[in-house]
Amino acid sequence: MTTRNTKFPLPPGSLGLPLVGETISFLTDNNFAEKREKKYGKIYKSHIFGTPTIFLAGAEANKFLFSNENKYFTATWPKSTRILLGPDSLAVQQGSVHQQRRRLLAQAFQPRALANYTPTMETMTASYLEKWAEIGTLTWYPEIRDYTFDIASRLFMGSDGGSQTKLASLFEEWVKGLFSIPLSLPWTRFGKALRCRQKLLQHIEKIILQRQQEEHFGEDALEILLQAKDEDDNGLPLDELKDQILLLLFAGHETLTSAIASFCLLISQHQDVVTRLREEQKQFSPIEPLSIESLKQMTYLEQVLKEVLRFTPPVGGGFRQVIQDCEFGRYSIPKG
Repeated sequence: MTTRNTKFPLPPGSLGLPLVGETISFLTDNNFAEKREKKYGKIYKSHIFGTPTIFLAGAEANKFLFSNENKYFTATWPKSTRILLGPDSLAVQQGSVHQQRRRLLAQAFQPRALANYTPTMETMTASYLEKWAEIGTLTWYPEIRDYTFDIASRLFMGSDGGSQTKLASLFEEWVKGLFSIPLSLPWTRFGKALRCRQKLLQHIEKIILQRQQEEHFGEDALEILLQAKDEDDNGLPLDELKDQILLLLFAGHETLTSAIASFCLLISQHQDVVTRLREEQKQFSPIEPLSIESLKQMTYLEQVLKEVLRFTPPVGGGFRQVIQDCEFGRYSIPKG
Protein backbone atom coordinates (compact mmCIF):
# COMPACT_ATOMS: atom_id res chain seq x y z
CA MET A 1 0.00 0.00 0.00
CA THR A 2 1.74 3.16 -1.17
CA THR A 3 0.76 6.80 -1.51
CA ARG A 4 0.53 8.54 -4.86
CA ASN A 5 0.24 12.20 -5.79
CA THR A 6 -0.27 13.32 -2.22
CA LYS A 7 1.67 15.39 0.28
CA PHE A 8 0.21 13.43 3.19
CA PRO A 9 1.55 10.15 4.63
CA LEU A 10 -0.37 6.98 5.37
CA PRO A 11 -1.87 6.85 8.86
CA PRO A 12 0.24 5.30 11.64
CA GLY A 13 -0.33 1.68 12.60
CA SER A 14 0.86 -1.84 11.90
CA LEU A 15 0.14 -4.20 9.01
CA GLY A 16 0.91 -7.17 11.27
CA LEU A 17 2.09 -10.56 10.05
CA PRO A 18 2.51 -11.54 6.38
CA LEU A 19 -0.75 -12.66 4.72
CA VAL A 20 -2.92 -12.76 7.87
CA GLY A 21 -1.99 -9.26 9.05
CA GLU A 22 -3.87 -8.49 12.28
CA THR A 23 -6.94 -10.58 11.42
CA ILE A 24 -6.59 -12.98 14.35
CA SER A 25 -6.33 -10.11 16.84
CA PHE A 26 -9.27 -8.36 15.18
CA LEU A 27 -11.45 -11.46 15.57
CA THR A 28 -10.38 -12.46 19.09
CA ASP A 29 -9.61 -9.21 20.94
CA ASN A 30 -12.75 -7.30 22.00
CA ASN A 31 -10.59 -4.25 22.65
CA PHE A 32 -8.81 -4.32 19.27
CA ALA A 33 -9.97 -0.86 18.18
CA GLU A 34 -9.77 0.72 21.64
CA LYS A 35 -6.12 -0.30 22.07
CA ARG A 36 -5.13 1.07 18.67
CA GLU A 37 -7.03 4.31 19.12
CA LYS A 38 -5.12 4.90 22.36
CA LYS A 39 -1.83 4.19 20.61
CA TYR A 40 -2.36 5.84 17.20
CA GLY A 41 -5.45 8.06 17.41
CA LYS A 42 -8.76 7.82 15.57
CA ILE A 43 -7.12 7.13 12.19
CA TYR A 44 -4.75 4.18 11.83
CA LYS A 45 -3.81 1.46 9.39
CA SER A 46 -3.96 -2.30 9.78
CA HIS A 47 -4.33 -5.43 7.65
CA ILE A 48 -7.41 -7.62 8.16
CA PHE A 49 -9.23 -10.27 6.11
CA GLY A 50 -6.42 -10.27 3.56
CA THR A 51 -6.67 -6.55 2.79
CA PRO A 52 -4.72 -3.45 3.89
CA THR A 53 -7.24 -1.44 5.87
CA ILE A 54 -7.55 2.05 7.32
CA PHE A 55 -9.73 2.53 10.39
CA LEU A 56 -11.62 5.81 10.81
CA ALA A 57 -13.51 6.66 14.01
CA GLY A 58 -15.51 9.62 15.26
CA ALA A 59 -18.30 11.90 14.05
CA GLU A 60 -16.22 13.88 11.55
CA ALA A 61 -14.78 10.70 10.02
CA ASN A 62 -18.25 9.19 9.63
CA LYS A 63 -19.57 12.40 8.08
CA PHE A 64 -16.67 12.39 5.62
CA LEU A 65 -17.27 8.74 4.72
CA PHE A 66 -21.04 8.90 4.27
CA SER A 67 -20.98 12.20 2.37
CA ASN A 68 -18.53 10.66 -0.11
CA GLU A 69 -20.34 7.37 -0.67
CA ASN A 70 -19.81 6.15 -4.26
CA LYS A 71 -17.29 8.97 -4.82
CA TYR A 72 -14.36 7.82 -2.69
CA PHE A 73 -15.95 4.75 -1.09
CA THR A 74 -18.28 1.90 -1.92
CA ALA A 75 -19.90 -0.54 0.49
CA THR A 76 -18.19 -3.90 0.82
CA TRP A 77 -17.84 -6.82 3.23
CA PRO A 78 -15.12 -9.36 4.08
CA LYS A 79 -15.19 -12.48 1.91
CA SER A 80 -16.64 -14.62 4.70
CA THR A 81 -19.55 -12.19 5.15
CA ARG A 82 -20.28 -11.92 1.43
CA ILE A 83 -20.40 -15.70 1.02
CA LEU A 84 -22.54 -16.36 4.10
CA LEU A 85 -25.01 -13.55 3.37
CA GLY A 86 -25.35 -14.85 -0.17
CA PRO A 87 -24.84 -13.37 -3.66
CA ASP A 88 -28.45 -12.14 -3.88
CA SER A 89 -28.48 -10.42 -0.49
CA LEU A 90 -29.19 -6.69 -0.49
CA ALA A 91 -26.10 -6.19 1.70
CA VAL A 92 -23.73 -7.31 -1.08
CA GLN A 93 -25.57 -5.83 -4.07
CA GLN A 94 -24.28 -2.58 -5.53
CA GLY A 95 -25.23 0.20 -7.91
CA SER A 96 -28.64 0.28 -9.61
CA VAL A 97 -29.43 -3.31 -8.60
CA HIS A 98 -28.94 -2.38 -4.93
CA GLN A 99 -31.13 0.72 -5.29
CA GLN A 100 -33.93 -1.21 -7.02
CA ARG A 101 -33.92 -4.00 -4.46
CA ARG A 102 -33.73 -1.58 -1.56
CA ARG A 103 -36.87 0.18 -2.82
CA LEU A 104 -38.58 -3.18 -3.19
CA LEU A 105 -37.65 -4.41 0.31
CA ALA A 106 -38.61 -1.03 1.78
CA GLN A 107 -42.24 -1.92 1.04
CA ALA A 108 -42.10 -4.24 4.04
CA PHE A 109 -41.25 -1.29 6.31
CA GLN A 110 -43.73 1.36 5.21
CA PRO A 111 -45.94 2.88 7.96
CA ARG A 112 -48.95 0.78 6.91
CA ALA A 113 -46.87 -2.41 7.11
CA LEU A 114 -45.42 -1.47 10.49
CA ALA A 115 -48.92 -0.81 11.80
CA ASN A 116 -49.90 -4.35 10.80
CA TYR A 117 -46.91 -5.80 12.66
CA THR A 118 -47.66 -3.93 15.89
CA PRO A 119 -50.37 -6.28 17.32
CA THR A 120 -48.11 -9.31 16.82
CA MET A 121 -45.17 -7.57 18.46
CA GLU A 122 -47.33 -6.36 21.35
CA THR A 123 -48.77 -9.83 22.02
CA MET A 124 -45.34 -11.48 21.94
CA THR A 125 -43.85 -8.76 24.17
CA ALA A 126 -46.62 -9.19 26.76
CA SER A 127 -45.98 -12.94 26.79
CA TYR A 128 -42.27 -12.45 27.42
CA LEU A 129 -42.90 -9.83 30.11
CA GLU A 130 -45.14 -12.29 31.97
CA LYS A 131 -42.44 -14.96 31.65
CA TRP A 132 -39.72 -12.62 32.95
CA ALA A 133 -41.91 -11.52 35.87
CA GLU A 134 -42.37 -15.15 36.88
CA ILE A 135 -38.65 -15.91 36.59
CA GLY A 136 -37.80 -12.91 38.76
CA THR A 137 -34.02 -13.08 38.25
CA LEU A 138 -32.60 -13.44 34.76
CA THR A 139 -29.68 -12.65 32.48
CA TRP A 140 -30.88 -10.05 30.00
CA TYR A 141 -28.92 -10.81 26.85
CA PRO A 142 -29.93 -14.46 26.21
CA GLU A 143 -33.55 -13.70 27.13
CA ILE A 144 -33.71 -10.70 24.79
CA ARG A 145 -32.00 -12.74 22.07
CA ASP A 146 -34.82 -15.32 22.26
CA TYR A 147 -37.43 -12.56 22.34
CA THR A 148 -36.12 -10.73 19.25
CA PHE A 149 -35.56 -13.98 17.34
CA ASP A 150 -39.15 -15.03 18.00
CA ILE A 151 -40.42 -11.68 16.70
CA ALA A 152 -38.09 -11.67 13.69
CA SER A 153 -38.91 -15.26 12.70
CA ARG A 154 -42.64 -14.56 13.12
CA LEU A 155 -42.66 -11.33 11.10
CA PHE A 156 -40.14 -12.32 8.43
CA MET A 157 -41.06 -15.99 7.98
CA GLY A 158 -44.36 -16.55 9.74
CA SER A 159 -42.74 -19.11 12.09
CA ASP A 160 -43.83 -19.29 15.72
CA GLY A 161 -41.54 -20.14 18.64
CA GLY A 162 -38.39 -19.88 16.53
CA SER A 163 -36.07 -19.49 19.54
CA GLN A 164 -37.07 -22.93 20.86
CA THR A 165 -36.44 -24.76 17.58
CA LYS A 166 -33.42 -26.11 15.73
CA LEU A 167 -33.63 -22.99 13.58
CA ALA A 168 -32.28 -20.82 16.42
CA SER A 169 -29.14 -22.95 16.95
CA LEU A 170 -28.50 -23.05 13.19
CA PHE A 171 -28.86 -19.28 13.04
CA GLU A 172 -26.52 -18.73 16.00
CA GLU A 173 -23.82 -20.92 14.42
CA TRP A 174 -24.25 -19.12 11.09
CA VAL A 175 -23.84 -15.71 12.73
CA LYS A 176 -20.57 -16.81 14.39
CA GLY A 177 -19.00 -17.35 10.97
CA LEU A 178 -20.05 -14.07 9.35
CA PHE A 179 -16.78 -12.40 10.31
CA SER A 180 -14.20 -15.19 10.16
CA ILE A 181 -11.31 -16.48 8.11
CA PRO A 182 -13.02 -18.01 5.02
CA LEU A 183 -11.59 -21.53 5.25
CA SER A 184 -14.40 -23.94 4.43
CA LEU A 185 -12.95 -26.89 6.34
CA PRO A 186 -15.49 -28.87 8.40
CA TRP A 187 -14.07 -27.86 11.78
CA THR A 188 -13.56 -24.14 11.10
CA ARG A 189 -16.06 -21.51 12.23
CA PHE A 190 -16.61 -20.54 8.58
CA GLY A 191 -17.09 -24.16 7.48
CA LYS A 192 -19.69 -24.77 10.18
CA ALA A 193 -21.48 -21.54 9.28
CA LEU A 194 -21.54 -22.52 5.61
CA ARG A 195 -23.32 -25.78 6.43
CA CYS A 196 -25.77 -23.94 8.66
CA ARG A 197 -26.51 -21.48 5.86
CA GLN A 198 -27.59 -24.31 3.57
CA LYS A 199 -29.87 -25.77 6.24
CA LEU A 200 -31.35 -22.33 6.98
CA LEU A 201 -32.03 -21.75 3.28
CA GLN A 202 -33.71 -25.16 3.02
CA HIS A 203 -35.97 -24.23 5.94
CA ILE A 204 -36.77 -20.80 4.45
CA GLU A 205 -37.47 -22.31 1.02
CA LYS A 206 -39.92 -24.78 2.53
CA ILE A 207 -41.81 -21.94 4.21
CA ILE A 208 -41.85 -19.82 1.02
CA LEU A 209 -43.14 -22.65 -1.18
CA GLN A 210 -45.82 -23.46 1.38
CA ARG A 211 -46.92 -19.82 1.59
CA GLN A 212 -47.04 -19.51 -2.20
CA GLN A 213 -49.62 -22.31 -2.25
CA GLU A 214 -51.92 -20.35 0.04
CA GLU A 215 -54.46 -17.85 -1.24
CA HIS A 216 -53.76 -15.50 1.66
CA PHE A 217 -50.05 -15.07 2.36
CA GLY A 218 -50.44 -13.77 5.94
CA GLU A 219 -49.96 -10.51 7.86
CA ASP A 220 -46.17 -10.27 7.88
CA ALA A 221 -43.15 -9.06 5.91
CA LEU A 222 -42.97 -12.30 3.93
CA GLU A 223 -46.46 -11.63 2.56
CA ILE A 224 -45.33 -8.23 1.30
CA LEU A 225 -42.14 -9.59 -0.23
CA LEU A 226 -44.00 -12.42 -1.96
CA GLN A 227 -46.27 -9.88 -3.63
CA ALA A 228 -43.68 -7.13 -4.23
CA LYS A 229 -42.90 -6.20 -7.84
CA ASP A 230 -39.97 -4.28 -9.32
CA GLU A 231 -40.15 -1.62 -12.06
CA ASP A 232 -40.55 -4.35 -14.69
CA ASP A 233 -43.41 -5.97 -12.76
CA ASN A 234 -41.23 -8.92 -11.78
CA GLY A 235 -41.34 -10.52 -8.34
CA LEU A 236 -38.32 -11.70 -6.41
CA PRO A 237 -36.99 -15.07 -7.66
CA LEU A 238 -36.87 -17.84 -5.07
CA ASP A 239 -33.08 -17.85 -4.55
CA GLU A 240 -33.00 -14.11 -3.98
CA LEU A 241 -36.04 -14.19 -1.73
CA LYS A 242 -34.27 -16.74 0.49
CA ASP A 243 -31.14 -14.58 0.74
CA GLN A 244 -33.18 -11.46 1.52
CA ILE A 245 -35.19 -13.23 4.26
CA LEU A 246 -31.96 -14.50 5.82
CA LEU A 247 -30.56 -10.94 5.76
CA LEU A 248 -33.71 -9.56 7.38
CA LEU A 249 -33.46 -12.17 10.13
CA PHE A 250 -29.90 -11.08 10.81
CA ALA A 251 -30.57 -7.33 10.59
CA GLY A 252 -33.76 -7.52 12.64
CA HIS A 253 -32.38 -9.74 15.36
CA GLU A 254 -28.68 -9.31 16.19
CA THR A 255 -28.47 -5.51 16.35
CA LEU A 256 -31.85 -5.22 18.06
CA THR A 257 -30.80 -7.67 20.78
CA SER A 258 -27.67 -5.65 21.44
CA ALA A 259 -29.54 -2.33 21.50
CA ILE A 260 -32.26 -3.51 23.91
CA ALA A 261 -29.68 -5.14 26.22
CA SER A 262 -27.72 -1.87 26.29
CA PHE A 263 -30.94 0.02 27.00
CA CYS A 264 -31.71 -2.24 30.00
CA LEU A 265 -28.17 -1.92 31.34
CA LEU A 266 -27.90 1.86 30.98
CA ILE A 267 -31.30 2.79 32.42
CA SER A 268 -30.61 0.51 35.40
CA GLN A 269 -27.64 2.77 36.13
CA HIS A 270 -29.74 5.98 35.95
CA GLN A 271 -32.76 5.82 38.24
CA ASP A 272 -33.79 9.40 37.36
CA VAL A 273 -34.18 8.30 33.73
CA VAL A 274 -36.29 5.30 34.76
CA THR A 275 -38.54 7.61 36.79
CA ARG A 276 -39.09 9.96 33.82
CA LEU A 277 -39.72 7.01 31.48
CA ARG A 278 -42.38 5.63 33.82
CA GLU A 279 -44.02 9.04 34.18
CA GLU A 280 -44.32 9.32 30.41
CA GLN A 281 -45.82 5.84 30.13
CA LYS A 282 -48.57 6.75 32.64
CA GLN A 283 -50.12 8.93 29.94
CA PHE A 284 -51.09 5.82 27.96
CA SER A 285 -53.81 3.31 28.78
CA PRO A 286 -52.42 -0.15 29.59
CA ILE A 287 -55.50 -1.81 28.10
CA GLU A 288 -55.66 -0.01 24.76
CA PRO A 289 -53.74 -1.50 21.82
CA LEU A 290 -50.41 0.07 21.00
CA SER A 291 -50.40 2.19 17.85
CA ILE A 292 -47.97 4.10 15.68
CA GLU A 293 -49.58 7.34 16.89
CA SER A 294 -49.08 6.51 20.57
CA LEU A 295 -45.46 5.56 19.87
CA LYS A 296 -44.90 8.98 18.28
CA GLN A 297 -46.05 10.60 21.53
CA MET A 298 -43.38 8.77 23.57
CA THR A 299 -40.86 11.55 22.94
CA TYR A 300 -38.73 11.00 26.04
CA LEU A 301 -38.49 7.27 25.38
CA GLU A 302 -37.31 8.05 21.83
CA GLN A 303 -34.66 10.44 23.18
CA VAL A 304 -33.39 7.80 25.60
CA LEU A 305 -33.25 5.14 22.87
CA LYS A 306 -31.29 7.46 20.60
CA GLU A 307 -28.87 8.25 23.40
CA VAL A 308 -28.37 4.53 24.03
CA LEU A 309 -27.55 4.04 20.33
CA ARG A 310 -25.13 6.98 20.44
CA PHE A 311 -23.46 5.83 23.64
CA THR A 312 -23.26 2.11 22.81
CA PRO A 313 -23.80 1.53 19.08
CA PRO A 314 -25.01 -2.03 18.37
CA VAL A 315 -22.83 -2.07 15.26
CA GLY A 316 -19.16 -1.47 15.98
CA GLY A 317 -18.26 -0.47 12.43
CA GLY A 318 -18.78 -1.00 8.74
CA PHE A 319 -16.66 -1.88 5.73
CA ARG A 320 -16.00 0.26 2.67
CA GLN A 321 -13.65 -0.15 -0.29
CA VAL A 322 -11.67 2.92 -1.34
CA ILE A 323 -12.39 3.48 -5.06
CA GLN A 324 -10.48 6.76 -5.43
CA ASP A 325 -7.46 8.27 -3.66
CA CYS A 326 -8.52 10.72 -0.97
CA GLU A 327 -7.27 12.44 2.17
CA PHE A 328 -8.66 12.88 5.66
CA GLY A 329 -7.16 14.24 8.86
CA ARG A 330 -3.90 15.06 7.03
CA TYR A 331 -3.46 11.40 6.09
CA SER A 332 -3.59 9.73 2.70
CA ILE A 333 -6.25 7.06 2.01
CA PRO A 334 -5.18 5.36 -1.21
CA LYS A 335 -7.40 3.53 -3.66
CA GLY A 336 -7.74 -0.16 -2.85
